Amino acid sequence: MEIIKKILDKYDVVFSDESVEKLASIMERKEYQKEEIILDRDQTCHFLYIVEKGMIRQFYYKDGRDITEHFSPEGYVATCIESLILKEPTSLLVEAIEPSVVYLLDYAKWETLCDEYSDINKLYRRIIEYKLVVSQRKADSWRFESSRERYERFCQENPTIARRASIAHIASYLLMSPETLSRVRAGIL
Repeated sequence: MEIIKKILDKYDVVFSDESVEKLASIMERKEYQKEEIILDRDQTCHFLYIVEKGMIRQFYYKDGRDITEHFSPEGYVATCIESLILKEPTSLLVEAIEPSVVYLLDYAKWETLCDEYSDINKLYRRIIEYKLVVSQRKADSWRFESSRERYERFCQENPTIARRASIAHIASYLLMSPETLSRVRAGIL
């Protein structure tokens, strides 16, 4: 499976042929239309979402606005970590923002494979470590950087997302209004 190769390359992990087969056996391919909800608020997340084609985002509602938490284009893994691990309903939603092909990786089956195969466990660790670093960088950016600096960092670290996501989604991800983002992009701020 090409998507498994992409994920292994992204997270710099080498799998045995058996591990590739085992992982492929628990992945379910799903297609989603643009703006289709993959996981709704108050549902419990049971999957890791591996994006083969398209792009998905995680978001939440606050004061009547939707705020983008994360973007995941091709080759990325998305999930609602708190809900997944604690097995509790999530306040996040997962949405396809482009027509997307996503592989659902059942977490309970994934945990079993992680216990049985050290290379699969290593991939899991790398995914979680990556997510922690991304979350920390995002929090630090909000705390220490100006609107312009946040936008420039976002474009530098996520050029694919910056080209493909809507201004409204990018602005909410950066915790600014679309108007502020437009001023930043125009060089006014």
